[in-house]
Amino acid sequence: MQESRLFKIVYYLLDKGKATAPELAEKFEVSVRTIYRDIDALSGAGIPIYTEAGRNGGIHLMNNFVLDRSLLSEEEKTEILDALQGLSTIQNMKNNDTLNKLSALWGISSENWLEVDFSRWGNKQSDNEKFELLKSAIIYHKSVKITYAGSSESVSERIIHPLKLVYKSRDWYLKAYCTEKQDYRLFKLTRILEWEILNISFIHHSFPKQEENSQQIYNQITLRFPKEMAYRVYDEFDRAEVCQQENGDFIVSVQMPEDMWLISFLLSFGTQVEVIEPDYLKDILAQQARLIYEKNKS
Repeated sequence: MQESRLFKIVYYLLDKGKATAPELAEKFEVSVRTIYRDIDALSGAGIPIYTEAGRNGGIHLMNNFVLDRSLLSEEEKTEILDALQGLSTIQNMKNNDTLNKLSALWGISSENWLEVDFSRWGNKQSDNEKFELLKSAIIYHKSVKITYAGSSESVSERIIHPLKLVYKSRDWYLKAYCTEKQDYRLFKLTRILEWEILNISFIHHSFPKQEENSQQIYNQITLRFPKEMAYRVYDEFDRAEVCQQENGDFIVSVQMPEDMWLISFLLSFGTQVEVIEPDYLKDILAQQARLIYEKNKS
């Protein structure tokens, strides 16, 4: 317990620069006397830590002090390398000098435990390039002109202020402010057909939390699937929303937004889905299926 506190004191001083004994005592929930004993222990271990009396005094480390590599355990070193490896993958970096230098310094090989490919199957470079461009626009606060295929509108051109990339339910989205709509919008990356960074800067602002679902109404929906659809059921729904019957059928009870996306989603199951409730959703789905039949019958 004391060893853990000693490291935390060093980290705290590295971050803050200076602290008083009462401040450290309150921070780590020990007595001032214990803090002074910790300071003596750190000094005895070779850490250049000093105390200065007086009004502007306090406890501090020697200028330019850095943690010796031996102060980190093997587990902590591995965790740092794993975290850096994951970060370099997300950033889509081919070479990571920081990762290579730390691996060599600590004599630990960093296993490549994560691979991320932002492109869809068969789409080799376009999606990755789109992701990198949007990431750059977010970091440097640059406006972007996009051509977007909306769910309820025809393909349109917009100028947006990109704010954050979000991964949700197996898809990437872009939180942004749309200058045309004068409002915040959530854009699905696969629907952004063309993109161009503009030499127009904007002041960064946060995407309002309430905006994400404010335009959609969620209702309780109950569906039935045959046992043969297990792979798709668990692809699309959380396990807590799924109940398997004695005959193998799956009953799914879930809250979903009622819009044209929902109808398209249900139709993607073909004849393998049955709407149990609400009743009116059965009628809408049957009507859409009838229209598909009329349009495609020989």
